[in-house]
Amino acid sequence: MGKSQLDVDPSTLYVVATPIGNLGDISSRALQIIENVSLVAAEDTRHTRRLLSHFGVKASLVSLHDQNEIRQCKFLVNKIQQGASIALVSDAGTPLISDPGYRLVRAVRASGFEVRAVPGASAITAALSICGLPINRFVFEGFLPTRSPSRRSRLLKLVDEERTMVLFESPRRLISSLGDIQDIFGPCRQLSVVREITKKFESVIIGTVHSVIEAISVDQRLQQGEVVLVIDGADKTSHGSQKIDPATVGRILVEHLPPRVASEVAAKIVGGRKNDLYRLILELAEKP
Repeated sequence: MGKSQLDVDPSTLYVVATPIGNLGDISSRALQIIENVSLVAAEDTRHTRRLLSHFGVKASLVSLHDQNEIRQCKFLVNKIQQGASIALVSDAGTPLISDPGYRLVRAVRASGFEVRAVPGASAITAALSICGLPINRFVFEGFLPTRSPSRRSRLLKLVDEERTMVLFESPRRLISSLGDIQDIFGPCRQLSVVREITKKFESVIIGTVHSVIEAISVDQRLQQGEVVLVIDGADKTSHGSQKIDPATVGRILVEHLPPRVASEVAAKIVGGRKNDLYRLILELAEKP
């Protein structure tokens, strides 16, 4: 792609979306911005260099992670103060969505300079558009915690969420996370597993949590690739004033934590005195 005098303004940060899979999803504006700015701040310069090489685009790349993100932000803001234009890109999709960059955006704005969006691909909106669940209201929860006790604690806080929930998950933890979702949300909650969006083996698995787990368990291919989970919100007509049952919380937590620690975590989730919950957990442990 040859140089063109696009309207790239000096002292401006451009937040540029890149493809999440299919390279054809990058916009011509994104490529032109990247080619004409002074610097490109990348999540991983190696990944971005390969992407730009595919399109024959040359750019001056700097890593957002060199030394540390805070120090690099100061360097980039200083460049903008000197009149440089900078494009911020992540490895895939729209920057800042479970990716680094918000510190840079905040620092540039705090310094009084412009931040402009160059929109494009996003795994969140792409998954919502094909998941088959209600999407008039939704909430993005990012990645669940990697360890099961912390993951269950987060899910307990979401069990009464009425909006459709969107989460990212690693294929390595997909089965264990779905198991925790089934324990907390119940086997009948509707869910979609959206895999490999825009790629060759894109797939959408829709059904109850239980049926989705069964389908994925018997096909190893469905446990591979980039994953977006979309979970139906709680039925507001059925849960209304329903409280989280302390006994249920205690029973789940004590499977993974010592009783004393489980009681402290349960108290933070459901409220109440941790000593009372400790006694309840001990009683539950004694029952067959």
